[in-house]
Amino acid sequence: MIIVTGGAGFIGSNLIKGLNDKGIRDILIVDNMKNSSKHLNLNRLEFTDYIDKSSFFDIFEEIASEVEIVFHQGACSDTMESDGKYMMENNYDYSCALFNSCVQHGIRFIYASSASVYGDGDDGFIEKRECEYPLNVYAFSKFMFDNYVRKFPQVVKSQVVGLRYFNVYGQQENHKGRMASVIRHFFNQYRENKEISVFEGSDQFQRDFIYVDDVVKVNMHFMENSFLNGIYNCGTGKCRSFADIADIFRARYSDAVIKEIPFPQSLVGKYQKYTQADIEKLSSAAYEGSFTSLEDGVNAYLDILERTDGYIK
Repeated sequence: MIIVTGGAGFIGSNLIKGLNDKGIRDILIVDNMKNSSKHLNLNRLEFTDYIDKSSFFDIFEEIASEVEIVFHQGACSDTMESDGKYMMENNYDYSCALFNSCVQHGIRFIYASSASVYGDGDDGFIEKRECEYPLNVYAFSKFMFDNYVRKFPQVVKSQVVGLRYFNVYGQQENHKGRMASVIRHFFNQYRENKEISVFEGSDQFQRDFIYVDDVVKVNMHFMENSFLNGIYNCGTGKCRSFADIADIFRARYSDAVIKEIPFPQSLVGKYQKYTQADIEKLSSAAYEGSFTSLEDGVNAYLDILERTDGYIK
């Protein structure tokens, strides 16, 4: 059995699709369906069962002997969440408890970290402690769990891999609301009134945008190579600007109007203006997959948005 926490979410549901494509169906989804629209992410997927995250530990001991690997994707990913207690309980405490249970039972553990741990990136984007300086409590929760995992390299005998996702975009993110990718927001804006709003200076805001299909491929690589351990960046190694994405929209939709809006005060000091994954460590782990270009990835996602409003069907 394979367990996917956050399996009804964005990356989690795409991971399940990736597992299904490999013929794997014996999957237990762990999630919180308070946002009931997340069920739409599961409609075309094959899995054995679903359980709410609040009940998961009640049955873990019973099923542990059947579990081969846990993909831990579940988290509050709202970088604007101000309730630090909730964030730490949900992202840190829960992750520590699940990690400890997996280690105890020798279950392989692949989890979602985040490029947000690098903060403004002034010290680089290498998987080293000296490069890390989180700017918000979401990033801090991910930073804390990475450091928790780092404490036990000699104790853990089963595979443990953390993947620091950079700016992931693609299908199945409808439920994310304000935290959806800029591509989703631009599409909604264009569909509503043919206008696309970009922050002033967006040509200077550069991110490492990675298509969700590539994120799935990286996860599958580590699943298929159980001897690999450690924390790895999961990005393309290339940065592109928000203005570049607006230009891709303009090339596809000739009637799109691009307008600049002021940068929100609420994001000042909390916003990563630049990210670019150092992928040397990922390459050293024998990952040889190519990454989808921004142009191809955005257009592939727009095809899905136009056809199914962004869902796997």
